[in-house]
Amino acid sequence: MVQENEIIGLLLGVGILIFILANRSRLVNLPAVRILLASYYILLAAWVLTVLEGFFWGQAINLVEHVCYALSAVLIAVWCWRLCSWKEVE
Repeated sequence: MVQENEIIGLLLGVGILIFILANRSRLVNLPAVRILLASYYILLAAWVLTVLEGFFWGQAINLVEHVCYALSAVLIAVWCWRLCSWKEVE
């Protein structure tokens, strides 16, 4: 069964994806942006899986969803660590 808040979260995530794609040329200036974007894409995949688990393969999709959440969190932590140790090139 799909809950309304899951669908709203997915729609907000897709809206952010559109924003990212529209502003990709500006985002490349961020340090370690590939790690940050990879984390977001994996988080978005988890939100998609949250909705899909309501339709079929509930247990298996739920496991993959939570693995995506964990991997996204690890990538955000790595990005934060890299951001703190990043030195601007002069």
